[in-house]
Amino acid sequence: MSKKEILNTDKAPAAIGPYNQAVKADKTLYVSGQIPLIPETMELINTGVADEAHQVLKNIGEILKNAGYGYEDVVKTSIFLSSMDYFATINEVYAGYFTENQPARETVAVKTLPKEVNIEISVIAWKA
Repeated sequence: MSKKEILNTDKAPAAIGPYNQAVKADKTLYVSGQIPLIPETMELINTGVADEAHQVLKNIGEILKNAGYGYEDVVKTSIFLSSMDYFATINEVYAGYFTENQPARETVAVKTLPKEVNIEISVIAWKA
């Protein structure tokens, strides 16, 4: 029987609440929702939704890398947007990170997100 393993890296933003960046259980990695924070300064990117999406996906990439995974191991993403007006822009950015065998996903618009950001993404990754 395996146990869960808590994973955190200083190359991604520190948690802003009572949670960890990622938890690994067996071969599955659960990555907490990431917002467009710069890890070194914990400042928000606010230069447009494309820049915000790039920062979020870079943060996710660092968490995946720290755990020994990559974007190709992601099986599920959940995207939360402050407005569906950003859907096309987010898709363009997202496609640059998930280039083959894209994961399952949902994208939903919500009333508000932490720190009033426009985007938050969480992922689940798995590898044999």
